[in-house]
Amino acid sequence: MEYTQLGRTGLKVSRLVLGTMNFGPLTDEADSHAIMDAALSAGVNFFDTANVYGWGENKGRTEEIVGSWFAKGGARRDKTVLATKVYGSMAAEGDPWPNQDKLSALNIRRAVDASLKRLGTDYIDLYQFHHVDRDTPWDEIWQAIDVLVTQGKILYAGSSNFAGWHIAQANEAARRRGSLGLTSEQCLYNLAERRAEMEVVPAAQHYGLGVIPWSPLNGGLLGGVLRKQREGGGSRSVGGRAADALADQAQRAKIEAYEDLCDKHGLQPGDVGLAWLLTRPGVTGPIVGPRTADQLESALRAVELELSGEFLAALEDIFPGPGPSPEAFAW
Repeated sequence: MEYTQLGRTGLKVSRLVLGTMNFGPLTDEADSHAIMDAALSAGVNFFDTANVYGWGENKGRTEEIVGSWFAKGGARRDKTVLATKVYGSMAAEGDPWPNQDKLSALNIRRAVDASLKRLGTDYIDLYQFHHVDRDTPWDEIWQAIDVLVTQGKILYAGSSNFAGWHIAQANEAARRRGSLGLTSEQCLYNLAERRAEMEVVPAAQHYGLGVIPWSPLNGGLLGGVLRKQREGGGSRSVGGRAADALADQAQRAKIEAYEDLCDKHGLQPGDVGLAWLLTRPGVTGPIVGPRTADQLESALRAVELELSGEFLAALEDIFPGPGPSPEAFAW
């Protein structure tokens, strides 16, 4: 496994991030523990979760599964860089009581304590804002975060799904307070969805944030979806963004060209999609969310895969980026 610094911090994290969103809803506790053990054995030390994972009536369940894995001992917690998130509502179904979501100082205080309890730990390495809160001023948010850092409950703060100007707004507010500010941005970014390159990635690089792409295979679209359909095993792979893209003939043609290129070079499309992200400036590592140990093993191959300049150019021809900002939309 390769390691890198998380943005401008001194924290070293693996180039692959283990996403846990499937733990609970799709993967039971025993299999989830096996996947985490396999990831740690392979050198993956960066685990990502969120307080709302588990979803519906089971919100918080994923954090509990991670916590029960930590409780097994064996230095599991000490070896893991743990990231979780706050923003989504934790209110019970049918009980929309106020102050149980978003980024008020009150919700941040309550949410971090609840996550710590579920996770069975006394600190969180990276505490991420799951979304932008347009109703709460940044001075209030950073005041709450500074208190948590002082208390030792969190070490770093990060963002997710922020626009470039949100990153600038947040870190300029932190600078005025003398606070460290955001250290990472978790965003939708992959070969087929490159809009983050226009302003999010440049803003992250300017302010020293590590970029953590989620959905690196665009909902399965870049994982060999057409091949799986032909082989009769793609029923689970075609949904959400993947289904929408395949319904568009122009997008489908791009995926066909992509899979043909991978076949020509004897490479697996999913490996290529992850390996491409590892070549992108500012990227710390993509989040992989395996449902099974086999899927994790497949993702681990990407770290060792080196893509030639010729191959990268061919990928660029199929999935051209938006270009730099503002030149992409102005002279």
